[in-house]
Amino acid sequence: MSSESEATARSAGASQSSDREILDSLDPAVSEWWVERFGRPEQDGGCLTPPQREAIPLIHAGENALVAAPTGSGKTLASFTAILNELFERERADGLDNEVYCLYVSPLKSLANDIERNLAEPLDGIGERLAERGVETDVRQAIRHGDTSDYERQQMLEQTPHILNTTPETLAILLNSPKFREKLRSVEYVVVDEIHSLADSKRGTHLSVSLERLQRLAGDFTRIGCSATVEPLSDIASYLVGFQDGEARDCEIVDARFARDYDLQLSCPTPDLVNASTGAVNDAFYAELSELIEANDSTLVFTNTRSGAERVLENLRERGVVGEDESACHHGSLSKDRRQEVERQLKEGSLKVTTTSTSLELGIDMPHIDLVVQVGSPKSVASLLQRVGRAGHRPGRTVTGRVIALDRDELVECAVMLRQAEQGFVDRVHIPERAHDVAAQHVYGMAIEGPLPEAEVRETLRAAYPYREYADDDFESLFRYLTAEYDGLEDRNVYAKIWRDENDPPGGDDGDPDDPTSGTHHYPEFAVGERLIGKRGRLARPILLQNLGTIPDSFTVNVYVRGDDEWVGQLDESYLDTLEAGDVFVLGGDRFAYRYRRGSKVYVDRTSERATVPSWFSERLPLSYDLGREIARFQTDLLAKYDDGGAAAVRRWLREFPIGANAVRALARMYDDQIRYAGEESVSTTERIAIEEVKDRDEYRRRYHVRTPYGRRFNDGLSRLLAYRCANEANANVAVSVADNGFTLAMPLNRKVDVAELLRQTDPDDARETLRAALDGTDLLQRYFRIDATRALMVLKRYKGREKSASKQQVASEMLLGFAEDLADFAVLDETYRELIEDKLDLAGVREVLSEIRAGDVEIAETTLQSPSPLSFGLATLSASDVVLADDEDAVLRAFHERVREHVDD
Repeated sequence: MSSESEATARSAGASQSSDREILDSLDPAVSEWWVERFGRPEQDGGCLTPPQREAIPLIHAGENALVAAPTGSGKTLASFTAILNELFERERADGLDNEVYCLYVSPLKSLANDIERNLAEPLDGIGERLAERGVETDVRQAIRHGDTSDYERQQMLEQTPHILNTTPETLAILLNSPKFREKLRSVEYVVVDEIHSLADSKRGTHLSVSLERLQRLAGDFTRIGCSATVEPLSDIASYLVGFQDGEARDCEIVDARFARDYDLQLSCPTPDLVNASTGAVNDAFYAELSELIEANDSTLVFTNTRSGAERVLENLRERGVVGEDESACHHGSLSKDRRQEVERQLKEGSLKVTTTSTSLELGIDMPHIDLVVQVGSPKSVASLLQRVGRAGHRPGRTVTGRVIALDRDELVECAVMLRQAEQGFVDRVHIPERAHDVAAQHVYGMAIEGPLPEAEVRETLRAAYPYREYADDDFESLFRYLTAEYDGLEDRNVYAKIWRDENDPPGGDDGDPDDPTSGTHHYPEFAVGERLIGKRGRLARPILLQNLGTIPDSFTVNVYVRGDDEWVGQLDESYLDTLEAGDVFVLGGDRFAYRYRRGSKVYVDRTSERATVPSWFSERLPLSYDLGREIARFQTDLLAKYDDGGAAAVRRWLREFPIGANAVRALARMYDDQIRYAGEESVSTTERIAIEEVKDRDEYRRRYHVRTPYGRRFNDGLSRLLAYRCANEANANVAVSVADNGFTLAMPLNRKVDVAELLRQTDPDDARETLRAALDGTDLLQRYFRIDATRALMVLKRYKGREKSASKQQVASEMLLGFAEDLADFAVLDETYRELIEDKLDLAGVREVLSEIRAGDVEIAETTLQSPSPLSFGLATLSASDVVLADDEDAVLRAFHERVREHVDD
């Protein structure tokens, strides 16, 4: 948490008005509607929820505010109510112009569409009460996003909505649309909904700059952010309001994150997840799920994959738990019409069971859900609270959530997660910083509206939180790319997008303003000698508008067997992020070893080796780094309990957690087996990283299981760094398998590396450069270079009405990558490395742990074993954590377990 954010963000909880005082401060028509809708302030403890009680006065006073509260607590309604109150009063006093006064920005089109309860209903209701008083009102609202028709857009110019609901991408388009841009000059309020889901992505980075460009256009406006449970609030507040003169603007924080009552419980279908067969665990799981469904009118079931959501629903129907007419599945792969139909049924309360992956974590109001069941780990406390918060989605109701763990590694995660949720812990949000590709779009957009002073461009960009530390060198690198100063770049159809020149005195040879090389330029509105920026090319605006945004296109790749070019199927492109040469995966029931990729084709060899990367792997969210630190602390405390009284003491301690009896027995037994088999030093803690070396003579492999419980992003980063060093040390290929609780390095049995010593010797200051070297030439680098090249408009997705498919974008970008690698400080390539190293591979977390090792605060304990220990079973098999999707790994797991039991029983 940055000290500058702490200094500027203040809590609003110090002074709180009563419900009566708040309602009396509003227009009588607004107050009457509220009382009629939610009850009198003197009844049942009041008619306002905690976030409403604090947010309405702040918005009424025109204060910037971040409102953090659980889903269903009425924070969005509070924002609209306060804003509508101001608009109704303004309308009666001075009238409203045909312009936009309030922007409501949400991450999903479904959120923009689902405003009936929060905006349309109060707008109509208050309007009726004004009409009863003989007061006519014409406060208008409308929705505009990518699906809005040309006719509707034209109508908005003629009859402009006073409240405009939109998405981040559409807002950026509006800022570069000459006619509608003028309608935004009167904006006085901006509401950013679900801000926590935007801040940690480049969509949020893009939005933060759009808000600063809007500020430059409209002047100061009130910013309201609506967030679910998130941390750190001070940074999210600074992200919302931006910076001015190097300091974050003032922002009041309404911290009502735990304003609702939670009833959370973790369960495990059986006390033994190893010896019980998949069928037995399945039967126990569906029996428990059936009991929960029968006990409630409406249940929402979250799984960790889309196919898992489909499979759970199919099994429930086959087992006769629910019928087809009272159950449904909702996820992003379904058609828009089907999703909207399910959303309609959820609003009406006509579904007894709905299964989903992540698509219903945000969005529509569903007041009839009684219970949320989470199958497997949601990977962060924030996601857990957001998902279970869909239950009891009305003020005053208890949030009831049940988590069912079907894998022992996730059992540990979930036990810690629920305990931390009880204690008010929240995972931190990682906000990407200094992204060149997003900056390129906005500088291009500002140049199109120019010419304008370069100093103004710099000031606007640095006012956005993600660019507050964007250095002069960063700007110079970006400008060199945008002006195409590199020899040979335009020969590859990557043309200059802006010109950058000093404003010349009058009387010069005026040239084409789109081409500064054709003459000198004088703009009387700017000082002579002032450096200016303007657009290049007459198609600049359509190029930007057709290619604007940060969401990458994706595609499926065709898989061919090397040699005979036999086509064997397709893979989703995102799955390739998880594959390195030699990795084995299953496709169509057969096993293939990945070799390499060429554009949209993947080449493999058939193999009999066991799969190392499960088919569901790319869909899974990574465990949060912060929760991983808490798991290490949990294991530290568990060992202390074990030292006091063995497994019995551990069981007594675990009963203090919100977990069921089966889960207590399974956890206690796993750690008891671990310690008796491999010793306490084989358990990673806050002060120790455990590494175990296992010789697999059957497959002639030496495997090092490194158990760092800090999540897949961290483990992906540290494993690549170590694998790179191991490969150089052993002069052999090193295969890597990554999970949330650690990673495995595998090499030929005749090679041996002191992995523990390499880890001790790794300098945290060298981590960035080592990771950059490890990424060189990888498919991961090629894919992300294409994504960043399209964001930076180096590769155009759309041009003159023609679309370039993602596969063709990939081919084009791979040709440009070779050129870019020979250039010094090329912005697009530098951004690709930055995004991978900082955002995807968690450089900050890797450096933190390496620094602790270097300082002696964390030791490395290495154990040599004949067979993997219980805590490494998941790493050794990479078995699916969701039983509804699991490949049959029973035999392998039981073989490992029998070896452990033989040793323990001896």
